Amino acid sequence: MSTETVAPPAVAGAGGSTAGGGTVAGTEVSTEVSTEVSMVKALNTGLRRALEEDPRVLLLGEDIGRLGGVFRVTDGLRKDFGERRVIDTPLGEAGIVGAAIGLALRGYRPVCEIQFDGFVYPAANQIITQLARFRHRSAGALAMPVVLRIPYGGGIGSIEHHSESPEAYFAHTPGLKVVTCASPADAYTMLRQSIACDDPVVFLEPKRRYWAKGSIEERAADHPEAHPLHRARVLRPGTDLTLVAYGPMVATALEAAEVAAGEGHRLEVIDLRSLSPLDSDTVLDSVRRTGRLVVTHEASRSYGVGAELAARVQDEAFYLLESPVLRVTGYDTPYPPSRLEHDWLPGVDRILEAVDRALAY
Repeated sequence: MSTETVAPPAVAGAGGSTAGGGTVAGTEVSTEVSTEVSMVKALNTGLRRALEEDPRVLLLGEDIGRLGGVFRVTDGLRKDFGERRVIDTPLGEAGIVGAAIGLALRGYRPVCEIQFDGFVYPAANQIITQLARFRHRSAGALAMPVVLRIPYGGGIGSIEHHSESPEAYFAHTPGLKVVTCASPADAYTMLRQSIACDDPVVFLEPKRRYWAKGSIEERAADHPEAHPLHRARVLRPGTDLTLVAYGPMVATALEAAEVAAGEGHRLEVIDLRSLSPLDSDTVLDSVRRTGRLVVTHEASRSYGVGAELAARVQDEAFYLLESPVLRVTGYDTPYPPSRLEHDWLPGVDRILEAVDRALAY
């Protein structure tokens, strides 16, 4: 794949965004509030705005151009921005990430789509040994503004290699930022903030929530201080127990909290949003009030994000805990065939069983 004919234009500012709307490079930037769009549409809108506002932004991936991506996240973007900015790549994830690293060093802000979570592993060498290390290797002199969009998690009835939860690999890698959205609003805002970041960001998209709908406010991306990228968010206040989730499990956690409320228990639900850096302060503030913590995620139990969060809470707030920190997760097995996935994935009943155990202490 040749990029010789595309020269990085000079654009003021690292993020290429405008505050409060306006005109960028002759393009009118929308500030209107959209209502009830799917997560796919929110992501598509975020990519569109980034392409409009900053000519350094390029999209790379398999089938993202003519097809619009397997999940249609990039639908219509090649038609509007051309094949030199929305680039259909060969089937080679290592090549996609390697090309993105080179583009970033030349001044671009590439956004890569890894078609499915299980396809990211061939690119592990580029991600871990190159992408994650350039900032440190150059003592901060070289920016590495690369975003890796990865649809992840199960629940869609796919075959092997299409329902992985690889977040712990990347969160364990110094130099990478790892975030995951759980709603259309966060999908739009967090993607815009990730593209504006000068560090590499692994942007995990929960594909079984792709078709969930919600409102987005496009102006929110112009004011990142109001919704920081690496800040967890309390979605439902409570007093009896803190229930922490991220990505695809946030909706399940909220459903469990609603059922628990019918039984007289007020659960505080927190969406982590960022896995690296991990906002343990928001969780600790909650646990200091509730005294109990349950963490849930789709990924396997051992060495996961839940284990890291449990260790931090027990280190910082041990004497305030009324019960052990409990985890509700996927099992320590490879992801099962699609007909068994709903028995493998954590659900409301398993979460409520852990809640009952914690409240029984």
